[in-house]
Amino acid sequence: MRLGGPLIAANLLLTFLILISIIMVGHLGNLVFAGAALAISFAAVTGFSMLMGLGCALETLCGQAYGAKQYHMLGIQLQKAMLVLTLSSVPIAAVWLFADKVLIFLHQDSEISEKAGVYIRWMLPSLFAYGLVQCQIRFLQTQNLVMPLMLGAGSTAVIHGLTSWAFVYRTGIGYVGAALATSLSYWYMVVFLAVYIKFSPACKATWPGFSKEALRCVYSFIKLAVPMEYWSFEAIVILSGLLPNPKLETSTMSSCLSICTTLYMIPFGIGATISTRVSNELGARNPRAAKLAIFIILVIGTVEAMVLGMAIILMRNSWGQLVSKDKEVISHMASVMPLVAVVQIIDAYQCVFAGIVRGCGWQKICTVINLGSFYGVGLPISVLLAFKFRMGGKVSFLFFHFK
Repeated sequence: MRLGGPLIAANLLLTFLILISIIMVGHLGNLVFAGAALAISFAAVTGFSMLMGLGCALETLCGQAYGAKQYHMLGIQLQKAMLVLTLSSVPIAAVWLFADKVLIFLHQDSEISEKAGVYIRWMLPSLFAYGLVQCQIRFLQTQNLVMPLMLGAGSTAVIHGLTSWAFVYRTGIGYVGAALATSLSYWYMVVFLAVYIKFSPACKATWPGFSKEALRCVYSFIKLAVPMEYWSFEAIVILSGLLPNPKLETSTMSSCLSICTTLYMIPFGIGATISTRVSNELGARNPRAAKLAIFIILVIGTVEAMVLGMAIILMRNSWGQLVSKDKEVISHMASVMPLVAVVQIIDAYQCVFAGIVRGCGWQKICTVINLGSFYGVGLPISVLLAFKFRMGGKVSFLFFHFK
């Protein structure tokens, strides 16, 4: 819990950046709200999900190196990850520049797509910062250095809330102010963690400085990345733009997924905790301790799933008021939130098992399972229920998570 508590808090606080942006824009009207929501989902599908998946490879590589007391290798792996994620961000940035055209090609509403295109272009600087933050988080996490992550994420969330409010409501630049604030906030987090890694005595052995050794065996790093889950998760929002009344459906589904993603950081933090414990113990050749950690985290995950699911249901009429003043959006969200509660219970176990997989370095197995479940089962049947049988976004959203 000393490891998991601050780690969960750090992941939650960082995810608040997107939720805060949605809340700020949500009170400006349905059109810009839908545009910003679609832009955030497009950014997640094409960029953030890939970078998060690539960054998770460090949980295996750094975690096992730390357990084996090969401390200098953590710095090498960090540099390798930063190089790979930065280079990966370049083609993604090119796609973001033409996001509005891509969305229109995907048959999204033209007005919403135009707003989304403007919003995501203002988010471009955040793309490169996001990749670096993912690397820094895993580097510190696998050394059990989680308090700096929580402090950095907390101060970032406070700064983001203030700058978002100022940019959106006081500068006159409107809804794109939330996108600009997101970019500045992520870069603040990069600088905060970089200063800590450089000057903290706790990182003296694991950060030897920049080295050419980081250029070797880059493929061994890339093959451990598993970003497919997040691509398909956010694809649901883009598909909702094809339903009747796209402004309502896109706004509602994106808001639900933003809340879902924020709450998902609790089980995700638990999964990151078990990934660190398992990788450290396996690196130290202590499998019995890894087994004990798995048993404990399953108990913790079960309790968390039940408590969070019940809280979501009891507060189902309040969630919509966080992101919008529109009564139709609030009512529609209230009807979806019980499904979100079910999703959170499922995600609790999924995150625990995924964390075990990453700690063991079994990402190839996870890749096959993700491809089969999300793309072979979840996404096709969700599309079938929503469009062929006209059951709407709610039913397809729930079935997608039962894959």
